[in-house]
Amino acid sequence: MVPCGWYVSPVGFSSRVVLKPCRWLYAMNPMVGVIDGFRWAPLRGEVALWWPSLLTSVMLTAGRCVSGIRYFRAMERTVADVI
Repeated sequence: MVPCGWYVSPVGFSSRVVLKPCRWLYAMNPMVGVIDGFRWAPLRGEVALWWPSLLTSVMLTAGRCVSGIRYFRAMERTVADVI
């Protein structure tokens, strides 16, 4: 089963085609900011980078990392018994 996020990541199209009212919802995919950043870097700014998308990606990734670390620390003593 293929995750839905693969189809909404801007690999084959530019993020500029997404309607402005929907951009915040679209930016909830953490790969949007990353892919736009990789597209922006080699083109030396010729493609407009939407900074809120990059910030949203960084914040979501940091939040998921912190919650994953907290979950692991809570389950660390029992995880070896389960595996």
